[in-house]
Amino acid sequence: MEQNFSNNNLEDLLTKHFLPPFTDYGEMQTENLKIITNASGNYIYDIDGNKILDAMAGLWCVNVGYGRKELVEAASKQMLELSYYNSFFKTSNIPTALLSEKLVKKTPENLNHVFYTNSGSEANDTIIRMVRHYWNLEGKPDKKIIIGREYGYHGSTIMSASVGGMVDMHNQAAKTQDIHHILPPYSYKYGKNISEEDFGEISSFWLEEKILELGPKNVGAFFAEPIQGAGGVIIPPKNYFEKIQEICKKFDVLFVVDEVITGFGRTGKWFASEKMNLSPDLMTLAKGLTSGYLPMAAVMVGERVSSKIITDGGEFYHGFTYSAHPVCAAVALENLKIIERENLISKVNNETSLYFSEKLKTLINHPIVSEVRSYGLLGCVELKNDTKSIGEVGVLCRNVAIRNGLMIRAVRDGMIMSPSLTFSKLEIDEMLKKLKLSLDQVYDDLN
Repeated sequence: MEQNFSNNNLEDLLTKHFLPPFTDYGEMQTENLKIITNASGNYIYDIDGNKILDAMAGLWCVNVGYGRKELVEAASKQMLELSYYNSFFKTSNIPTALLSEKLVKKTPENLNHVFYTNSGSEANDTIIRMVRHYWNLEGKPDKKIIIGREYGYHGSTIMSASVGGMVDMHNQAAKTQDIHHILPPYSYKYGKNISEEDFGEISSFWLEEKILELGPKNVGAFFAEPIQGAGGVIIPPKNYFEKIQEICKKFDVLFVVDEVITGFGRTGKWFASEKMNLSPDLMTLAKGLTSGYLPMAAVMVGERVSSKIITDGGEFYHGFTYSAHPVCAAVALENLKIIERENLISKVNNETSLYFSEKLKTLINHPIVSEVRSYGLLGCVELKNDTKSIGEVGVLCRNVAIRNGLMIRAVRDGMIMSPSLTFSKLEIDEMLKKLKLSLDQVYDDLN
């Protein structure tokens, strides 16, 4: 894009007119906005020419890196052939047919149908509709309660935010009835001085306790991310989901797995469900589906639910103008081809995730670091905070890191990373060098 405006001009326009997500609009009036103008590979560039290593893959989503001409060409070609048509009125398009087949083959066995949305939020909202529709058809209309987990994130619509466990979102009217939460398997906070196996038993039993408290005849589904991403990269004990799935089967509760963040190679497998041996009734996909190049998400529907709503459900009164958008589907198909062609998942599983983990562990003895954890290409460095409000040290470190040319995220006082699948060992080295520099500077500032 031709640069006709100065940074100050653009900041003024944005401050006057733009309301970005998850932003304190009062602070926005006094703090400078960082305007990103271009990106290539794993680097983004701001309007002042600063080069920043993006260790967040955008927002957990740019799995194949920036500037992939193949994706641009796929979008352009599809736009020339069929730029748009809706999926209402028993119509569809070629890319959607091909993508649907591809997703069914990649996801866990039994997930044989796909419903398309534009975002993970809409996908999880859709699942709630499906869950309640299903139980109505089964003659069990009381099974309306959905159980999520504290620190869980399932989106920003009223329903998806309600299932998520973010208190600040609930306090802004995003909390509905018939939604309940249990504590997550967050060993850093709830499982200190407990063995991994014992904590897996304890934390999974919280679900059974909650189901019994609410009454099994009233609980329709349990929502879970394999790794709680926006909650702070919360990694469950190895036996946690084995127990969770047993509990869901015991009380006839549908098991919903949200793979918006963990899907499409981030854990070293196509999906974390494969790595953790999960068999969900429904699954949410988004982000890495198109590597963020265009908005698209999907609900994978298992046979138990799909067979009922197909056979007995009649019309499903739900959908979106842009459901199964042909251009988004074409880009998703090409994105998955890139992942396959470049063997990115094997690279993550056998090389970069191991290197990433080793490098993060070198920070454990830093005077401001209290814990380091990772899973695949998801990582968190928890910071010590004895004097500030929760989150202050994290935000300080994030801001320092960005000034040092590293884009990371702060969740409470945890520094979060989710580098793209294309990250090299050299880029991991650069990430760790800039992160350590930032930690040193924050420590000096606090002391």
